[in-house]
Amino acid sequence: MDASKAAEFLCVTRRRVLEMARTGYIPAHSIGIGKRKTWRFRLAEVAEAIAAEMPRPTAPKRGIIVAAVPGNRIGGIR
Repeated sequence: MDASKAAEFLCVTRRRVLEMARTGYIPAHSIGIGKRKTWRFRLAEVAEAIAAEMPRPTAPKRGIIVAAVPGNRIGGIR
């Protein structure tokens, strides 16, 4: 697909898709030599790259429980 269709799929602008392709954030295939290239994208590759970058939900962090022992302070300093 071309940059316009990729932009529509990702819900971003065409310009942003081209920036992402140039920086390597999403996989793209350039056609042509020189400054003016035509970029093509494979839907499966783009979807996989975006899915890999999304943060995965984690279990909530639990607070640290410190036992109250006479003479002990947090950090080991007395």
